[in-house]
Order: sequence, then structure tokens, then C-alpha cells
Amino acid sequence: MSDPQKPLAPEEEKLGFAHENLEGWIPALASANEVREALEKAFDYRGDLTVTLKNGEKLEGYLFDRRNDGASLSECYARMIPKGSREKIRIAYSDVAALAFTGKDTAAGKSFAAWVRKYNEKKAAGETNIGIASESLDED
Repeated sequence: MSDPQKPLAPEEEKLGFAHENLEGWIPALASANEVREALEKAFDYRGDLTVTLKNGEKLEGYLFDRRNDGASLSECYARMIPKGSREKIRIAYSDVAALAFTGKDTAAGKSFAAWVRKYNEKKAAGETNIGIASESLDED
């Protein structure tokens, strides 16, 4: 965390925020609060998740939306696009038995600040027509 008395370097000025490395994490879901916290982190994750439902069904895909302000877990839900599908499914928080961050986090170690830093390095080296291409999302 930055020292509030020290001015930020230009690339640190609110150019995004650091994400936790959650790849491979399997959170404990022993309480309603832990379920809410884990699914909030899942919403910010840029990779696939594996959700195990209380009925034993396993769903793998990308969590793209959620409603987490319900009074109980049954009033909260996440929306997921299953891997290999265009279907959008709704999962009640109360139906979640387990959660695993199983997919590659496509943005791990990347930030807008890192992009700006690379851009400035190329510019300082005298390069023109600078473009920093994104990496392929296809797995190797």
C-alpha cells in the first residue's frame, strides 16, 4: 500500500488496482459470510471457476454477474457462462457447496499501470507507432 504522505509515481495514479492471485484457490465456505466473500472474489476473477452445487452437480465456467445484497443466501445469486456454451445460468448462493478457482487467471500480474510502464519505456527508447498487443486468451 502506498504511503499517504508520499506522492504517487505517475504509473501508480489510480490506473487500476492490484488483484489477488486466486488461481488454484479453494475457499472454505463454512459460513454465509465466507460464501459471500468467496463469490465476490470470484466475480472479480478473470478465469474460469468450478462451482459444485449441493446436489453434486459441477459447473465450470466464467462468473460474469452477481446479486449479493439479499438478506439471505437464497436471495443472492451469481450468473455464469459454462465453458463451451453461450448459455447463461443463474446459481443461488445457497446452492453452492464448493468453489474452486480452476481456470487460468488471464489478467494475473497485469494491470493498466504495467501497460503504461511498457508504453513509456518504448516511447523513451524512441520507438514510434507504439502498440502493446494483448496476449492470446487461447490456452496452449
